[in-house]
Amino acid sequence: MNTAYVTTGDGVRIFYKDWGNGTPIVFSHGWPLSADDWDNQMLFFLQAGYRVVAHDRRGHGRSTQVSDGHDMDHYADDRAAVVAHLDLHGAIHVGHSTGGGEVVRYLARHGTSRAAKAVLISAVPPLMLRTESNPEGLPREAFDGYRAQLAANRAQLYRDIAAGPFYGYNRPGAQAQEGVIANWWRQGMQGSAKAHYDGIKAFSETDFTADLKQIAIPVLVQHGDDDQVVPYHDSAPLTAKLLQNGTLKTYAGFPHGMPTTHAERINADILAFIRE
Repeated sequence: MNTAYVTTGDGVRIFYKDWGNGTPIVFSHGWPLSADDWDNQMLFFLQAGYRVVAHDRRGHGRSTQVSDGHDMDHYADDRAAVVAHLDLHGAIHVGHSTGGGEVVRYLARHGTSRAAKAVLISAVPPLMLRTESNPEGLPREAFDGYRAQLAANRAQLYRDIAAGPFYGYNRPGAQAQEGVIANWWRQGMQGSAKAHYDGIKAFSETDFTADLKQIAIPVLVQHGDDDQVVPYHDSAPLTAKLLQNGTLKTYAGFPHGMPTTHAERINADILAFIRE
């Protein structure tokens, strides 16, 4: 097993994990987390015979807390640096939430010569922000609220997100798991407040429409219809239609953080898609 860093073209040290052998699966985490959010998936696919790779986005986790570059182009370029450093070919690219946007921008910006398939889970594309061309999106005020709360008391905001909408723990009858909440909070607080603040614009205002249209490899789009963070109807169905070879899989009642709360189901469906 290997844990190491790769230095990007603009001097940022990106932390990554690289375990096992076989077909590589490259994971990309959501805001404001780290590669640790993929613990379950990495162990599952490692035991299934795959090579699993996950990195901490710049300013997140153990990567450099650099001031600049917290946008999708830099995220995609950092991902490309990891892929090139490890010389990965025929990789399956898996992204959750903001990480799904990173995967889409990477495939469009750097091409698919090193990629075989992709999986987008509860992902932010095509566009989260409400605009004239995206009337069903979320209002700017929602994201301004996140920014204001982050600047005022990031620790409390992260506790509230994890204990509430992210995992659906605010739903009637939900059985909240303290360890899951604490782990989300731990990952978030390990990263940079500046990276997380800027990242809100990156995940909410980036329009991935043109990127999605470019991607020809098979892509599995997984989304829960009770996602309180990235609303289902303005994301997954639109993404699947824009992709040249997209497959939509909808999960009734599943929350945004379904790779954690429903790992067994999500993992099984990803494995089936990879083996197709």
